[in-house]
Amino acid sequence: MRLRNIPGAREEMLVNPYVVQEPEQWRGRWREFFGNDRPIHIEIGMGKGQFLTALAAANPGINYLGIEKYSSVLIRALEKQSELDLPNLRFLRLDAENVTDIFATAEVERIYLNFSDPWPKDRHAHRRLTSDRFLARYAQFLAPEGFVAFKTDNRGLFDYTVETATACGWELSELTYDLHHSPYEVGNLHTEYEDRFAALGNPICRVVLRRKA
Repeated sequence: MRLRNIPGAREEMLVNPYVVQEPEQWRGRWREFFGNDRPIHIEIGMGKGQFLTALAAANPGINYLGIEKYSSVLIRALEKQSELDLPNLRFLRLDAENVTDIFATAEVERIYLNFSDPWPKDRHAHRRLTSDRFLARYAQFLAPEGFVAFKTDNRGLFDYTVETATACGWELSELTYDLHHSPYEVGNLHTEYEDRFAALGNPICRVVLRRKA
């Protein structure tokens, strides 16, 4: 899908108080950044922020960081946050390739991956956010008891994720090929894409990935 350019979006990222500037300086010190000892949860590829904003509003005892590469998408999340002014929610305009520059060992308790780009061509498989390369990155900063929660309507990407995570030694749980008609729908917060794809009749797949001890 082609992204619509929003004039001034990139410039807004440089001055908006909800966007963390030079996030590398907070590596290993994100609790200090938030001014508390609460858990750190992140969403990579957060889109317009419906999911993460709802999470942060419902869970004031958790610190949330949303990571999004595109300014014209992230600016929509900033509009939501400017209305709510949630103290436990901040954003990073960042390419996921650089995520290990931002977080230190065991610093993050939970990672959300929602409706990530499937990169369907085999030669682009390494770019998928559930590729072995990215799973290795997450392992560098995910807490021992932490996990990755992944949702998609793309069955090919989901099957790839299940196979790759298993091969890389991750434990799988809460696996479903039809989330909205499963017990795991209880408490499930929807994303913009989730509502759109479900309205088209696409089943939503979900799995939770944990590193083996």
